[in-house]
Amino acid sequence: MTTIDLSPLYRSSIGFDRLASMLDTAMRSDQPAAGYPPYDIEVLDEDRYAITLAVAGFERSELDIQVERGVLTVRGRKEAKGEQAKYLYQGIANRAFERKFNLADYVEVTGAEMINGLLKISLKKMIPEAMKPRSIEIGEPSAAIEHDSKEDQAA
Repeated sequence: MTTIDLSPLYRSSIGFDRLASMLDTAMRSDQPAAGYPPYDIEVLDEDRYAITLAVAGFERSELDIQVERGVLTVRGRKEAKGEQAKYLYQGIANRAFERKFNLADYVEVTGAEMINGLLKISLKKMIPEAMKPRSIEIGEPSAAIEHDSKEDQAA
């Protein structure tokens, strides 16, 4: 297993400790069931995204979507049936699953829908107004600034 040394990043950056835990989790997630269910992550435009999971065979009531501390978790659990079928071959996966997605800062889940066995989760990056870049106009000197300048020169 490869280890990544992030100490140079910490010397000049503040607040990237979450990045380290995300990288650590990604490096350890070599699980055999990591490919189930298959999914797509789509960029719809500059600030909108969609995650689509192939959940054929699951009912809406058997799926659970939660967001906590920047992690989107999708779980599927088949409800037990009274009578078990006898298969000659079973190629359709009906096993329980849990799939996690790390969300960047300010990415919010805006909705979810299920069509034809595909669960589509909509996401949007909602940057607060205070965090958006803004232009500062350079104006004429104000009277207060001129007054302070004259006092500094007199002293």
